[in-house]
Amino acid sequence: MNHFAYRNGVLFAEEVAVPDIAARVGTPFYCYSTATLRRHYQVFAGALSDMGVRVCYAVKANSNLAVIRTLAALGAGADVVSEGELRRALAAGVAPRDIVFSGVGKTHAEMACALASGIGQFNVESVPELEALDRVATDMGLRAAVALRVNPDVDALTHDKIATGRKEDKFGIDIALAPALYAHAADMPGVEPVGIAVHIGSQLTSLAPFRAAFSRVADLVRALRSAGHTVRRLDLGGGLGITFRDERAPSPEAFAADVRGTRARLSVGLAV
Repeated sequence: MNHFAYRNGVLFAEEVAVPDIAARVGTPFYCYSTATLRRHYQVFAGALSDMGVRVCYAVKANSNLAVIRTLAALGAGADVVSEGELRRALAAGVAPRDIVFSGVGKTHAEMACALASGIGQFNVESVPELEALDRVATDMGLRAAVALRVNPDVDALTHDKIATGRKEDKFGIDIALAPALYAHAADMPGVEPVGIAVHIGSQLTSLAPFRAAFSRVADLVRALRSAGHTVRRLDLGGGLGITFRDERAPSPEAFAADVRGTRARLSVGLAV
């Protein structure tokens, strides 16, 4: 459900006719519905509310400050991939501890900015990134909370250009290499490994890929704990599909049931 509808051939945004907005502000313009944003967030977060999950908005989806501010006021955290997005999230009122810094291209300066801001977590995607973050944090006398983003080699069954969880995709650390890298991170003075992150793609119209990825992540967590490592958090990413034509997307409630099962087996904190 959204709050855009035609009435007698005129498009309305909530209770306002879009032509009236155009007459007031000029064209072209972007028009967002606060009521729609609130409803969608509340439905998604509500499905997960019994698990203490932190829902993080991917700022790259739309970095408009009013959009971020609306979601922050509802309790959303932020997933950012640059210093610019980090600063926007902070300006919009997202608490630093509720910010996750993802992405493959973090610079040393961006790492330092995020550390100085006190963000809650870095999602690390490579050995060089981990080692760079360790040096930056050590030089600042700080320790960065880190989740390793793993590649579970799962096909999201979505468009090839937005699939991110297959072995041939450029994102994430090969899940088979994760135990050794987690142990390496545990020995570093500037980072604290706290969890595992996974993101297999966007516009998923089936829950089967999520289940496969979550199962492989659960196996990894059990192996890490058996080796004596602490794993407190899971960052479970991937975008539920929406309807463009005739797609039948999974409901937030169905997705939440799979997340709930994973959490129950592992007793970890969650971000989605």
